[in-house]
Amino acid sequence: MLDLKGKRVLVTGAGRGIGRLMALKLIEHGVNLILVSRDKSHTEDIEKKAKAAGLDAVSFGCDLGIKEEVEKLIEELINYDIDVVLNNAGIQVTYRSGVWDTTWEDYEQSFRVNTIAPMMICYALLPKMIKKGFGRILNTTSGIDRDPYQGPYSASKAALDKVTKDLEVTLNGEDILLFLTDPGWCRTDLGGPQAPNSPESAVTGCLAGAFASKGKNGTIIHAQDLADKTLAEAVSAIENM
Repeated sequence: MLDLKGKRVLVTGAGRGIGRLMALKLIEHGVNLILVSRDKSHTEDIEKKAKAAGLDAVSFGCDLGIKEEVEKLIEELINYDIDVVLNNAGIQVTYRSGVWDTTWEDYEQSFRVNTIAPMMICYALLPKMIKKGFGRILNTTSGIDRDPYQGPYSASKAALDKVTKDLEVTLNGEDILLFLTDPGWCRTDLGGPQAPNSPESAVTGCLAGAFASKGKNGTIIHAQDLADKTLAEAVSAIENM
């Protein structure tokens, strides 16, 4: 299990839900944070807590569905030496009870936030990781399958899976790992109140890949399978997949 103390971690969707819980947990491990949410005020308390612990932390506001805002965010991010990327932010536009009512806009918005924005972040930061020979990228996916009522959401996550796995061919033996994390259906703003799992149950599994010293690129980490494990146990499980 890696010691990430002093490393810098980017967390998108850090203002609420699983992203917020992961950011708070990372403070316990001495990690410097870059926090991204729709409004930077949503993470100011996390930033203050990190600084009180003697860590560096900065917050950025960005609507990941707006091209110009993502480009502005990336201009800021490339100024930092980022070791770990947690592309956690995502949206579920709607649940269409009438499949045939699915709109063009449902797909466009889903792909902007769930696929294009995280991949633009990967494209901006991965070359720097390759140059220094270290990095971890964890892109959040979904286990939704055979549910046409959520077609835009599931399609955008499937696309994220594909492009994340394909990035492996750009690596040449550097200590860089690319994982996909599936939190499971959790009671977040996205998952809704009927979900069977608490957001807390996903934190260990969603973080474990960041601490892994080895692993198979493109592996999907199913967080609920690791919910009852310590972080060290979850990391060991991933390293031996």
